[in-house]
Amino acid sequence: MFGQTISFGEGLLVTALGMGVVFATLIALSYMLDLLRILFYKEPKAPIQIVEKAPVLEEPAKKENEEELIAVITAAVAANLQTSTHNIVVRNIVRIGDQSPTWNRLGRMEQMNSRF
Repeated sequence: MFGQTISFGEGLLVTALGMGVVFATLIALSYMLDLLRILFYKEPKAPIQIVEKAPVLEEPAKKENEEELIAVITAAVAANLQTSTHNIVVRNIVRIGDQSPTWNRLGRMEQMNSRF
C-alpha cells in the first residue's frame, strides 16, 4: 500500500486515521473521568444554618451632607463644562450602584493608587 511516495489519497487516509484515533482516545478519557467522578465523588454535607433577619433601621437623611454633595457635583460639572456654577441648575441626583465586576473595580483602584 505504501511505497516510496505517498499519493494524495493515501495521505488523507493516514490523516483521517490519526485524527480518528486521537478523538476516540479523548472521548474514552472523557467517559473514564465521568465514571471516576460518579464512583468516588461525594457531595460534602453542609451544616444547616438558621439565619434570622435583623430589623432594618433607616437613618434619617442628613440635609447638610446632601447640600454638600449637590455643591460638589455642581462644581465638578461647571469645571468640566468650563462655565460658572450660576449657569447650572441641579434638579435631580440619582445614585447608581456599581455594576462592574470586582476585578474591574480592583484594577481601577490599583491604577488610581499607583505612582508613576
